[in-house]
Amino acid sequence: MDQAVGWATARARTPGIVKTAFARHDTGQSIETLRRQLGDDPLALVILFVSPNADASVVIADAERAFAPTPIVGCTTAGELADSGYCEDQIVAIGLPQSHFDIRTVLVPDLNEFDSDSIIKEMIHNRNAMMANAPDWSHEFTFLMIDGLSTKEDELTSELAVGLGPVPLFGGSAGDGTKFGRTYVLYQGQARSNAAVLTQVRTPCPIKVFKTDHLLPTAHRMVVTKADPAKRIVQEINAEPAAREYARILGKDPEQLTTFTFAAHPVVVQIGGQHHVRAIQQVAGNGDLVFFSAIDEGLVLTLAEPRDMVEHLQEEISLLTEKQLPDTILGCDCILRRLEAQQKQKTHAISDILSRHHVVGFSTYGEQFNSIHVNQTLTGVAIYPPEKE
Repeated sequence: MDQAVGWATARARTPGIVKTAFARHDTGQSIETLRRQLGDDPLALVILFVSPNADASVVIADAERAFAPTPIVGCTTAGELADSGYCEDQIVAIGLPQSHFDIRTVLVPDLNEFDSDSIIKEMIHNRNAMMANAPDWSHEFTFLMIDGLSTKEDELTSELAVGLGPVPLFGGSAGDGTKFGRTYVLYQGQARSNAAVLTQVRTPCPIKVFKTDHLLPTAHRMVVTKADPAKRIVQEINAEPAAREYARILGKDPEQLTTFTFAAHPVVVQIGGQHHVRAIQQVAGNGDLVFFSAIDEGLVLTLAEPRDMVEHLQEEISLLTEKQLPDTILGCDCILRRLEAQQKQKTHAISDILSRHHVVGFSTYGEQFNSIHVNQTLTGVAIYPPEKE
């Protein structure tokens, strides 16, 4: 079957605790198709991952009407993770049934002026309410979706750490394909920029929140000697113009740096004894480097080299499946991983692994894991069937 035809005719996966559905955004019937695929079980929440080629405002308004009174959250993507693995031009819907999930959502409407104390109080209130409502359910996680062009991911995740307590958090930054023009999160019938949505979940289903990347630090180090942290711009590395020095270290022509170059040759920083990727988004017209995440003067960057993506992903999935098969894995996968897979002609092999293990979600402009914003990473939650039904 032609892959595009396969996407257009995709059906929801059944049976399963977590309900999933997939539809092309441009059929004129996408929301009704998703509603029909998700079935008639009462849902605590529907999460939508929406192609940037769709009109996000229309999608969320239609979904709000179609799924009422079920709350809807979501975001735009840099590509979708659907039933066929990596895909584009899709809307992915994830339904969390009331039978297995208690949900609370928190909107951060303005990332330029958010009150972290109020958000934390609301998170703690929600968690206490869920504990009282479902005292026999003992598993929790928090899922964050945030405007991927806001440059506020680092600040927000750091501030929210206080309110998480022992509850693990993962998330992804909303995308706009490879255009980097406008990104949206979806909440209460509206598509919002410069905003974030937190989803707090309590469930009887065992869960495992994870973060993984296939990158290995090398011996090549460089120091950021001039930067604009507020804009995530590095102007100088090793006291030389940033793009030119990065290219020199790679042995490449600075005029030939592309997104594929950045995907294949990322840099990492050491935090708490672990490496975390600080991925480069693009070269500015003046030769500065624009990053996907926090950057500052004096930061030591280490050049990293990738392992084989397919081999590494299979190893990581094996760790999630060695004791029990997950019902569903909800994943936030960096756009740079997708671009690297395309460049190295590994898209089909990666998609096959994602599809076989029911990994659904979206490609992101950045990922969150507990209190840290990272890049070129796959974060997510594996949701397992309860031991006793």
